[in-house]
Amino acid sequence: MGRSRSKKAALPPSERQHPRSEDLDLVSTEEVVRRLHQEDEAAVRAVRPALAEVARVARTVADALRAGGRLLYVGAGTSGRLGVLDASECPPTFGASPSQVQAVIAGGRRAMTHAVEGAEDDAEAGAASVIRLRVGPRDVVCGISASARTPFVLGALDEARRRGARTVLVCCNRPGPKAKADHVLLAETGPELVAGSTRLKAGTATKLILNALTTTAFVTLGKVYRGRMVDVLPTNEKLRNRAARMVAELTDLSPAAAKRLLEQAGNEVKVALAMHFTGLSAKDAKRRLKTSTLRDLAGA
Repeated sequence: MGRSRSKKAALPPSERQHPRSEDLDLVSTEEVVRRLHQEDEAAVRAVRPALAEVARVARTVADALRAGGRLLYVGAGTSGRLGVLDASECPPTFGASPSQVQAVIAGGRRAMTHAVEGAEDDAEAGAASVIRLRVGPRDVVCGISASARTPFVLGALDEARRRGARTVLVCCNRPGPKAKADHVLLAETGPELVAGSTRLKAGTATKLILNALTTTAFVTLGKVYRGRMVDVLPTNEKLRNRAARMVAELTDLSPAAAKRLLEQAGNEVKVALAMHFTGLSAKDAKRRLKTSTLRDLAGA
């Protein structure tokens, strides 16, 4: 019995048995859903102690992007997929260049939909991904690992540090001595309701942190005005309607007038707003936006 307890204690918290899961396969479906929801709430609470450090990292990311650097996510399995998801949403949401926020997942593209056995254990492959992307001092490399011990991620972080990049580790267990990063964003989510299934509570906490990182960084860079995504790329009907609605709401123009202004601005919401605030042409408004924020121009 003593050896059993010792072995259990040696496991990282996210791999241990949850105290309320022993009867999970016996309770009603409603009770399973209720317990899962309670664990989601626990994930939100687990992120709270990391908020000050998340803000510091978001400022670091914003500074890096402003200086021409990049944010690079590196992860395996669920963690890697969450990095890919967050990176892929930045261009349509914030008008960011696809090169500004990128993601690497152990095992490559196939790992997005299939388990690639052993990929997460290859530290050299993690380092190679950083070399392949020519990471340098202007970049921020963010490793994502619920366990804080994934070799692919740690290998990438070590190589990134060697190349002078700023490094971040997003994790749900306290990192050991092998995990070295300039910033650690720790959400201690503890055991999962299904033991070891870190796509659950740990995945929820991780997504919250990644959302906060990129959203805050791009808000800092002026990609959001009065709570609207004014650099949105209107690539479909829904987004085109949203763009026109934003212009109407932020200028008090009629929907028809807002649509005309948006067309004159080349379907760029921020340019349309700058034109309205300053009376400038689209070309001149775009030039002003290089040195002024929409808040500046609205008050001019």
